[in-house]
Amino acid sequence: MTTLGVAVVGGGFMARVHSTAARAAGARLVSVASSSPERGEQAARELGFERSAASVAELLEDADVDVVHVCTPNALHAEQAAAVLASGRHVVCEKPLATDVDDARRLVEQAEGSGLVATVPFVYRFYPLVREARARFRAGDMGAVTTITGSYLQDWLLGAEDQNWRVDAAAGGASRAFADIGSHLVDLLEFITGDRITALAASTSTLHRNRGSEPVRTEDAAALTLRTEGGAVGSLLVSQVAPGRKNRLALEVAGTEATLGLDTEQPETVWLGRRAGSQLLPRDADQLSPDAARLCTVPAGHAMGYQDAFNAFVADTYAATTGADPEGLPRFADGLRAGVVTRAVLDSAATGAWTTL
Repeated sequence: MTTLGVAVVGGGFMARVHSTAARAAGARLVSVASSSPERGEQAARELGFERSAASVAELLEDADVDVVHVCTPNALHAEQAAAVLASGRHVVCEKPLATDVDDARRLVEQAEGSGLVATVPFVYRFYPLVREARARFRAGDMGAVTTITGSYLQDWLLGAEDQNWRVDAAAGGASRAFADIGSHLVDLLEFITGDRITALAASTSTLHRNRGSEPVRTEDAAALTLRTEGGAVGSLLVSQVAPGRKNRLALEVAGTEATLGLDTEQPETVWLGRRAGSQLLPRDADQLSPDAARLCTVPAGHAMGYQDAFNAFVADTYAATTGADPEGLPRFADGLRAGVVTRAVLDSAATGAWTTL
């Protein structure tokens, strides 16, 4: 297979994660563009790219580039992803796919019409035990879904002095906590169960009305009650101001036969609860379904985590550019779905009423 030439737009934390995964997949790190030519040059040195581009337009003129990863502030995603597709390149776009649902829908249509690979990094799908959970629900081992409880908790914006571009609605979009991490939680529960949310009632809160001298117009936390297509009920909690929680996505889904519980801060086991006897299932390829086992890159007892999942996502994305159709690869339609749910959360919180999806 010809080595793919990869470019990244953005020079921050996610650019580092994406470029690490691209390198692990055997790609050639060709070019990077950032917020300024100087920042682009710095990112090229730090991340190991061959060169930098002064702008996205210049980056897209580079004939060596086959795939572009968009890792910029949220408000730039739609325009930049559209430009990548228009240039004939495959694209990996950070979520949210767009800060407006209509823009996300247009991107889905553009991607589908182009025949190019266009993916969104819902990377928690690539934890081996998440795939095992999905396999068991699909096989009917867990029974019909009855209740769902989940949370995604962080504390990195706990203090009023904590600041980030995501806080600014102009850069990050109207939703912050839910669009940023709640989207992962919803994607995960729908991916595992195959049961989509059809209605929700949500409430949001903002702990700090000002951060520094700037007013805050995005939520620090969101809570919602939900109903699904299959008749299940549940609740979700998302917070970026939960002391001591660094990055904890926890999900518990009860079926008529068994309950499944997972925690991404403890990714080496998943809990299977039954009325008579429960167990902790380890991440052991010999005990897992084929799709889960293929994601086990090291033997049981050797911990895997977030970057491993990201590496697997990028490897599957690149495989898709050669005609493969990897199981569970999150594409732009999944990014649109996250945007639709996020919009419903904001609408419900604003009106105090149930919102139908």
